Amino acid sequence: MAWRGFLPIIFTFWFVSQSFAQEDKSELIQSDISSRNIAIESNFTGERIVIFGTIENSQHSEFEKALYDVVVAIRGPKDTVVIRKKSRIAGIWINADSYTFANVPGYYAVLSTRPLGEVANRTVLNAYGLGFDSLILRPLGPNAPATAANGSINIFRSAVVRIRQKDGLFSYKPEGVVFVGRNLFRATIDMPANVPVGQYATDVYLLRNGEVLSHNRSQLKIHKEGFERFVFSAAFDHPLLYGIAAVIIAISAGLLASVMTRRD
Repeated sequence: MAWRGFLPIIFTFWFVSQSFAQEDKSELIQSDISSRNIAIESNFTGERIVIFGTIENSQHSEFEKALYDVVVAIRGPKDTVVIRKKSRIAGIWINADSYTFANVPGYYAVLSTRPLGEVANRTVLNAYGLGFDSLILRPLGPNAPATAANGSINIFRSAVVRIRQKDGLFSYKPEGVVFVGRNLFRATIDMPANVPVGQYATDVYLLRNGEVLSHNRSQLKIHKEGFERFVFSAAFDHPLLYGIAAVIIAISAGLLASVMTRRD
């Protein structure tokens, strides 16, 4: 019969529709941030960012123990950092060894529902750059490969993380993400006043049983405004003129202070 010729087409259409139906049922994470644009002015003392979202097609029942983990990673503009080690020579502390690292985030914060070691194994964490130990800090220089091979680079790498943590630019909150209800979640991070300007990426990962199921990214921009922006632009766009102006202002301020405090 003629209709039998349509059987392969009908079967193919049914198979494709079933495949799309299964894809639609997969868990997806949707997220956003409270502010996508932060302006730094003279009175800037930091900013609180709220990351929130939901899990679509969640299989989590109301009375079931938490089935999913959520990890949030905020990464700032990358930079090159030089780390120096001081040594005491002839009773004087001087800079001895130094190493230069590329690809260092100017700001890096990680928040999760549980400690990262309980969320996923080291392979998964390294693949997505989650956690201080998973950051790829690339050493520069002719002796970089040999240094990385003998393991001495780890001392300087740890110093990068330690200094950034001290400055408030690196942070880790192992229970910083909380579920509000069955599928909703939120996380809060306080960004310090010394955050670098530039483009930031806020990545939110959904995991179950140590496997990443879904990923969502939001963009954040931090920039200077007002007089702060004028000074910042002048320093980077016209460094020579900025330096000359700074010297003239410093000399003028010194002369003015000398005149005002002079005793006749």
